[in-house]
Amino acid sequence: MNVICIDDERILMEDTVSMCRELPEVGRVNGFTKAADALEWMNSNPVDLALLDIDMPDMNGLELAIRIKDKSPDTAVIFLTGYAQYAVDAFKLRASGYLLKPVSKEALAADVRYVYSMKGKTLLAKKRVSVRTFGGFEVSVDGRQVKFHMTKCKELLAYLVDRQGCSVTRPELSAILWEDRIYDRKQQKTLDVYIRSLRDTLTEYGIERILEMQRGALRAVPKEFDCDVYRFFAGDPEAVNAYRGEYMSAYSWASITEGVMFWQQSAKNTTES
Repeated sequence: MNVICIDDERILMEDTVSMCRELPEVGRVNGFTKAADALEWMNSNPVDLALLDIDMPDMNGLELAIRIKDKSPDTAVIFLTGYAQYAVDAFKLRASGYLLKPVSKEALAADVRYVYSMKGKTLLAKKRVSVRTFGGFEVSVDGRQVKFHMTKCKELLAYLVDRQGCSVTRPELSAILWEDRIYDRKQQKTLDVYIRSLRDTLTEYGIERILEMQRGALRAVPKEFDCDVYRFFAGDPEAVNAYRGEYMSAYSWASITEGVMFWQQSAKNTTES
């Protein structure tokens, strides 16, 4: 989830940001000491959860929560405050949590986990994630094309999609992306940079769950997105008819799958004739 923390006391804000970064449910977290700065940031960045102090000089947290909900109705709000008397007003605003300062990591983790369980399950359902592999490789969310920060990040995801849910180790990824490099410590660090950048991009678009990492290996999660080549292999008539002989044309490693697709389509045409 994308999270923002707003507290006019910088030290407390930074402590909250630090705790959030240790939570597995949190992808990207940004901290602000001024409500106006947070609202401006939301104009161009999606936010799944806002952690708000209530007693702030420029705009109190209750008013800020209303402004946030007006801007982004799906954003959950958790209040962090030293004053218990605001609880009734906070829950009138349908707050997802109300924690008294000093906030412990355990209490924060429990409330964030609750928000994730309620929100995370439907996050991708609301976003129609489409992956196109016929011709070139493109990913879009609700018709908006995903822009990758680095070309290799796009190719990394393309290869994981090509593997159709199978896990891929880091040495294998390195061999695919850089055929002529030895997978040593330096190369491992280089690959880590690209993996982090890819994960950051997916988080920016709210689609981080299409990628899964376990024990250092990565895999695309097919159930989390629509993909033309997956439908092709499933025999979907629309996908079969849409295929014109080109598959991820920018990547040489894609020729193996392209060959399988050609054989399958040829076999189908022979059977029909």
